[in-house]
Amino acid sequence: NKQSIALNFTKPAGQAVIKELLKDSDVLIENFKTGTLDKYGLGYEQLKEEFPGLIYCSITGFGHTGPYKERPAYDMLIQAMGGSMSITGVPDGEPMKMGLSMFDLTAGLHGVIGILAALNDRHHTGLGQHVDISMLDVSVALLQNQGMNYLAKKERQARVGNNHPNVVPYQVMPSRDGHFILTASNDEQFERFCKVAGRMELMEDIRFNTMKARVVNRSVVTPALNEITKMRPTAWWLERLEKEKVGCAPILHPDEVFADPHVLSRGMLIEMDVPGCEEPASFIGSPMKFSR
Repeated sequence: NKQSIALNFTKPAGQAVIKELLKDSDVLIENFKTGTLDKYGLGYEQLKEEFPGLIYCSITGFGHTGPYKERPAYDMLIQAMGGSMSITGVPDGEPMKMGLSMFDLTAGLHGVIGILAALNDRHHTGLGQHVDISMLDVSVALLQNQGMNYLAKKERQARVGNNHPNVVPYQVMPSRDGHFILTASNDEQFERFCKVAGRMELMEDIRFNTMKARVVNRSVVTPALNEITKMRPTAWWLERLEKEKVGCAPILHPDEVFADPHVLSRGMLIEMDVPGCEEPASFIGSPMKFSR
């Protein structure tokens, strides 16, 4: 559903084609380094008079303002500078990047959100505008509860690995044959976990019976729970915890993800005929499901 064209925008002929396309376009999206398109008369300030309704979205590492605006960026640099690496990883290990290019991806998502907001504004004003998306801004915004923990206390937070800074247990748990996720995110769920585990006496222990106590006594609570979950296989825990409505999940590899019945039922694996391929090719589906 897309058409592609290759243009040399450094030449007048290429610039002329872009401007011809803009006559019928609502949105222009670019992710060149800040100032690159300005050199060729294609920056927002140079186009807005001729195309007053244009939504011009720039996605860069550091944005179009600020002392770092001319720096190039890569996802790992942004993870480092935005704070996420310092809070990711085991407590006594090195800072750890995420397994995905998170801010490459989420900067694009925020670009879409910004474009939609600007289009909605244009319905009321008739005017376009520049949507300036910085990967660093996105990484700071997505600190969310971790960032607010710092802003509330003005204290650096130590890394807690696969644990949660405010909830225990909310972590990877060992089982007899592997690992699973346990997210008993309130006292009621923790009590139901104790019921499944046959360890209701923990609810009489002041170190275990409230969320605050479990967080404060994490160094005692986590090893104790690990010893409990090691006694049974993963499937045993998942079956019983799900029945009791306690948050839990298997830890799946990609091959298991794309064989999962729920993932398949949601159309997240699609097969398409591709020119030049003898067999249909496999692709990841869209997470957006529309009613019509």
